[in-house]
Amino acid sequence: MRQRAGRVGALVLAGLLIAGGTVGCAGKGERPQDQAAAPVSVTEAPTDEPVDEPSVEASPSPSGVAAMGAAPSRSASASPKPSKKPTRTSPATKPRVVAKAPTETKVPPAPPKPAPSSCKPSYKGTQASRADVKAALSAAAARTYWPSSAPDLKIPLNLLKATAWQESGWQSNIYACDGGVGLMQVMPATATWMNQRFDQSYDIAAYQDNAYLGANYLAWLTKYIGDMYFESDFRLDADLCTAELDSCLLNAVIAAYNFGHGAVAQEGEPLAIPNPSYVRNVRALMTECVCLGY
Repeated sequence: MRQRAGRVGALVLAGLLIAGGTVGCAGKGERPQDQAAAPVSVTEAPTDEPVDEPSVEASPSPSGVAAMGAAPSRSASASPKPSKKPTRTSPATKPRVVAKAPTETKVPPAPPKPAPSSCKPSYKGTQASRADVKAALSAAAARTYWPSSAPDLKIPLNLLKATAWQESGWQSNIYACDGGVGLMQVMPATATWMNQRFDQSYDIAAYQDNAYLGANYLAWLTKYIGDMYFESDFRLDADLCTAELDSCLLNAVIAAYNFGHGAVAQEGEPLAIPNPSYVRNVRALMTECVCLGY
């Protein structure tokens, strides 16, 4: 959950499509082209072998976690007759020309500045196996994060797998130079905000909790942007997207995970996709990533 662009985006995607190969996490410093510090960070290609780096003893991961996602309080002035929710077969909701006021007024902190390109990530503790990472991501994708106000909102498993691959190469013990931690390259400040917002105590260093934090952040972005631009149609279906990157909620959520909600959604402004390379990389990974077969 940080705003970074995939420095290795183009190379990564090319490697995947040609050889089903490796992908690192997203870059960070994407201003004019596609670089910015995000709720996530940059890494080397993943391997099955432990990384040969000085390590510290990792803290044990909690065995289970309560579901995140208390629904935001509703205003007493809300319409007494809610609009009909779109079904999975209804036509795509086109984004509004300008955004409505957000229903979520508590927002994550601004992303940090990009780290120097010469900085190398570090590693702490033991790297989780691919089987364990797969199980953690699957469990996170199975959660309902807005049980009251948006119970139909779901984070697709292929989106979660692809984002984790783009961000960290599924390396659970990686620490990026910009502060991003672990599997989903969650920023410590973002994790603190998420725990406070939903009254939780997830451990950013535990890969299971890191997966939940990443999925919950994607869910928060889906609710936030979906309410502002898509008339509360929270579908993240790829087939709702056209060739225009700003045509669907899926692309907007991917962009915001990397660049932050403020770079994508602003009240009274049109939807923005400031990091097209990152979005295209993740979208390609959703169908082509070697990680989908793990």
